[in-house]
Amino acid sequence: MPRYYEDKPVDGACAGVKEDLGACLLQSDCVLQEGKTPRQCLKEGSCRALQNSFFECKRSMLDARSRFRGRKGY
Repeated sequence: MPRYYEDKPVDGACAGVKEDLGACLLQSDCVLQEGKTPRQCLKEGSCRALQNSFFECKRSMLDARSRFRGRKGY
């Protein structure tokens, strides 16, 4: 599921995960067929794995141990 772009500049630490989460939500059946907003679909549990990865990436930016282990995500 992750997309890698060679020519696209990296905007931030978790930019790849954030972009993939947005794409997953926009392509989900919840948005396309049911006509709900991506925010409502996220609350209902769509794209749960990417949401968890994005949370872990953001949390690792605040964790002092990440200086040694590196940031999570891609």
